[in-house]
Amino acid sequence: MSGPSPRRRRRRSRRRAIAVAIVVVVIAVAVGAFIYKHDRTESIYHPHAPFVTQPNPNLKKGPEPFSWPFYGYTENHTRFFPAPETVRPPFRRLWVHNAGALLEFPPVIYGDRIFQLADNGELLAVDRHTGHTMWTHRLGELSASSPAVTSNTVYVTLLDGGRSGAPGRVVAVNSADGAIRWSRRLPSASESSPLLNDGRVFFGSQNGTVYALDDRNGSVVWTYHAGGSVKASPSLSGGVLYFGDYSGQVQAISEQTGHLLWRSGSEGALLGSGTFYSTAAVVYGRVYLGNTDGRMYAYDARTGKLDWAVQTGAYVYASPAVTNAPGLGPTVYFGSYDGNFYALNARTGRIEWRFDAGGKISGSATIIGRTVYLADLGLRHIYGLGISTGHMIFEMDTGAFDPAVSDGHDVYLTGYSGLFGLEPVAAAAAAAPKPSSTSSKKKG
Repeated sequence: MSGPSPRRRRRRSRRRAIAVAIVVVVIAVAVGAFIYKHDRTESIYHPHAPFVTQPNPNLKKGPEPFSWPFYGYTENHTRFFPAPETVRPPFRRLWVHNAGALLEFPPVIYGDRIFQLADNGELLAVDRHTGHTMWTHRLGELSASSPAVTSNTVYVTLLDGGRSGAPGRVVAVNSADGAIRWSRRLPSASESSPLLNDGRVFFGSQNGTVYALDDRNGSVVWTYHAGGSVKASPSLSGGVLYFGDYSGQVQAISEQTGHLLWRSGSEGALLGSGTFYSTAAVVYGRVYLGNTDGRMYAYDARTGKLDWAVQTGAYVYASPAVTNAPGLGPTVYFGSYDGNFYALNARTGRIEWRFDAGGKISGSATIIGRTVYLADLGLRHIYGLGISTGHMIFEMDTGAFDPAVSDGHDVYLTGYSGLFGLEPVAAAAAAAPKPSSTSSKKKG
């Protein structure tokens, strides 16, 4: 009886070779995934990195109208508002405005008006004293950003401008009545909250283009092309714009020309870093921002060198809030999808305290005075925590993403689909007229 033919032997040999190759690939993928996961879950510290001490900014005082002009309050997006001591919980509710749509990003303020962009592309102008609608304008079909505002114009970016052939759109409207001043179609969607400075509007888009437009007419001053989607709002400090992208790179470019100054990724990731959705906070000579690989990063603002990266174990979409907290010093605050809210030492990355929110934190926190406000997407709650202790001093059962702004007198909280005007009880008591003292006469 003869054995297998040479052809059958070759077929069997090929099948065995293919099987071995498949096993090798599976093992390689498993090992790579293990190394990748291990590599991405570690924290990185460079304790001797440069650190520039800076004081907290003071609240500007003067006759001009109050302005919270863009996302994060200041150009460098520290998300810290130096409110007076009286602007703190507990609150009493002044008014509620139902937007009728998801409110993913906070509003901006100029004078007596609050400007809120809902996720359905509708821009609302609301009286900040009463909550009454002044005007509304449907600018597109989908949005996920905060507007920016000057004394007479509101600037908006859109994911879907409702126009065929060009999904994205940036629009400037008259702040008095919502009439369109100018509009520019974009070749890709944008959810990058616009930043204003020196007559220009800066924002990113999903095809990786960062724009500088003339704020008067929307004409292009310059563009910069990143390696991935730029969904964050660019942060400005010292004439330099900082932002991360979806290729996992952080970039610093010239505000004037858009020319690249430095580019940096995450240190030590075998298969590359995660993606940067977070808007950077630029302070203390550093650039702080979160990444979907679970880390909060700190880079040197001058060189792009990594100073530290602290791992939470789950996505960090949130943009950090940074301030010099009493008893702690410079501190970085942010939430993670692991359900925890963190306070990190801004110099070293050491965890000072953490708060277990119990759900998933996707949106960014804002510091108003000595209270940091955050929203839990998983439980749809808003919390207010003491910045030095992490102790909860406020809670409200609505909210999902990015909850708070203030005018220095009241606090305005963005719920899931409603905007709330809250007056601090301490401020109301201080402003209340004191009863006059009268002397009582005794009857003879």
